[in-house]
Amino acid sequence: MATKEMYMKLALEMAEAVVGQTSPNPTVGCVVVKDGIIIGMGAHMKAGDAHAEVNALNDAGDGAKGADLYVTLEPCSHYGKTPPCTDLIIAKQIRNVYIASLDPNPLVSGRGVEKLLQAGINVKTGICEDEAINLNKYFFHYIKTKKPYVTLKTAVTLDGKTAATSGDSKWITSEASRLDVHEYRHKHDAILAGINTIIRDNPHLTTRLPRGGKNPIRIILDTHLAIPLSSNLLIDKQAPTIIVCGSDADGEKQGKIEQTGATVKRMAQTKIEMSDLLQWLGEEQITSLFVEGGSTVHGSFLESGFFQEIIMYMAPKLLGDSTGFPAFGGAKKSLMAESYPLHFKSVELIGPDLKVVAIPAKCGGDEDIHRHR
Repeated sequence: MATKEMYMKLALEMAEAVVGQTSPNPTVGCVVVKDGIIIGMGAHMKAGDAHAEVNALNDAGDGAKGADLYVTLEPCSHYGKTPPCTDLIIAKQIRNVYIASLDPNPLVSGRGVEKLLQAGINVKTGICEDEAINLNKYFFHYIKTKKPYVTLKTAVTLDGKTAATSGDSKWITSEASRLDVHEYRHKHDAILAGINTIIRDNPHLTTRLPRGGKNPIRIILDTHLAIPLSSNLLIDKQAPTIIVCGSDADGEKQGKIEQTGATVKRMAQTKIEMSDLLQWLGEEQITSLFVEGGSTVHGSFLESGFFQEIIMYMAPKLLGDSTGFPAFGGAKKSLMAESYPLHFKSVELIGPDLKVVAIPAKCGGDEDIHRHR
């Protein structure tokens, strides 16, 4: 016999299939069940479109009366781009509503549940809650902090090098690892790299999956606008591109860059401050940021403390070059006590490579790591 957890896991699978498509909205899946039979399923496909509950109830049709509804996130009770989902659930005379996680959005949090209860509908929350929270970790962080969830990605040899002394880094890891990286690009709103990476590798910073995938917004940190106008990301027109520079960057060069169709964001200070950058990205409704920088960029995020996750792909190779490039730069440390504490979240093999996911070891909540150092 199917259990409540099984129905909720099906709703979670539907939501997982559209991760990367719904920003700045959360990813949500919904299943309608009556007499032990699934009569409706739906997911929220993209911002502005019908919510998961609406799609599932439309799929169920007239059979929804007296049915049970399983949804991965608390139904909305306010008018946004679409009407409240709670109103439709009440109108369809749903008997029981099972919710995986509450919505941290102040416009919704607890209000959706309360409205359903007042209408006489039985509500139970917390089914597969951990999975649901992880599914929407970008959205939850953004709602609470008004800044994007930052993921730092790096690929290293077993002795921790990202490139040889010459700067050569192709290829450290296997094709399987590189494909996994493209999955992350698809799921994030934006991808960030530094100007040194652009000059050295001339990348496209696009998503290349067998099924296609969504290209993230490309953000380049270029304090002095040194980017060559022949760079692939200025001429390929495959994704919106933002070049971030300091306040004293050359105005004539800015005009030439903007003629390619790219946007130049001039910061208020001569140097690019991470806190100011992330605040601005949040204002632009960028909820997640995938950082594929070199040691300088990664070091800046590490020292500022503005990151939520690190993904490291470690290849079974030894460079044996003490002058090769490390994954993270930064100020010299004389004591191990000055290190940045992390917590290993997962370790797995991707092809021949080792994939390690780590998060800051902090006191709790969504504060950044530097507040607890």
